[in-house]
Amino acid sequence: MPRHASYVPHGVIPAVLLPFENDLSIDEQSFRKHLRDVAAVEGLSAITINAHSTEVASCTFDEQRRVLDIAQDEIGSKLPLINGIWADGSIEAARLAKMAVQGGASALLVFPPAPFTLGQNAAMALAHFKRIADATDLPLIAFQYPLATGQGYPKDTLLQMCEQVPTIRAIKDWIGNVPHHEWHVRTLQNLPRPVNVLTTHSSWLFPSLVTGCNGLLSGSGSVIADLQAKLFRAVQANDLAEAKRLNDRIEPTARVFYADPFVDMHNRMKEALVLLGKLPRATVRPPLVKLERAEIARIRQALIEAGLLDKNARDAA
Repeated sequence: MPRHASYVPHGVIPAVLLPFENDLSIDEQSFRKHLRDVAAVEGLSAITINAHSTEVASCTFDEQRRVLDIAQDEIGSKLPLINGIWADGSIEAARLAKMAVQGGASALLVFPPAPFTLGQNAAMALAHFKRIADATDLPLIAFQYPLATGQGYPKDTLLQMCEQVPTIRAIKDWIGNVPHHEWHVRTLQNLPRPVNVLTTHSSWLFPSLVTGCNGLLSGSGSVIADLQAKLFRAVQANDLAEAKRLNDRIEPTARVFYADPFVDMHNRMKEALVLLGKLPRATVRPPLVKLERAEIARIRQALIEAGLLDKNARDAA
């Protein structure tokens, strides 16, 4: 299967959604169309699957393998695929990594194990990443959570990880703290073996990119990949006037996608794609539940404000 050799995670990387049928099985036809729609956007460097945005926590091992197979078949010859590694234990994480290699993934996005919410140390983090690195030579992206969750890696731990696991080539930065985020950018991207910072601060993407991130990896790219790619190019070109204009279009979507409760972010993105006529339904797997009509109406209004939906369009809710 296709694999993009020597891929280093950088640039604009949308994380796609996973459509479901009413019976909660994977809607493969809609998933294929969604992959084609997102991959058609100019200026992307990769696509992420089997992550938060595809409700990976609800997917079995076989379903995750099928998601990768479909993505590889549909867009793998066009763009590198980044496969999420979501597992509570390191042995299962390594098993998923081997599956991703066999499926032709070009990089892996490593989520922190859930037990870290109860406490972790550098030795645990290193053991987890080394177990995965021993299973594959693919580039790894460490998902950096806010420290308050218990799943984020403190500065000293992160530096040890970057030093001792050479295949860590990027972090997906969700630290949620502006000075700490800037420390990531200034420090990691200037290591002897640089580690790219891919922001996922999608509710404040513009100021995050201005700190100098070498890329972004975001579920909202499932809806606004084109705006994200244009914003990234504008910031890279130091065209802040254009970047501000694009940010003004992105802001309404960020406001509704990342409202409380935060767990509904990708639920809201599915509803947005239904409103835009790009998905037939916005089915989510439990424990997520369908949004109320009032919230869907707010999403519709945000799409209108962003210039993505005509205000006279029929309300698909």
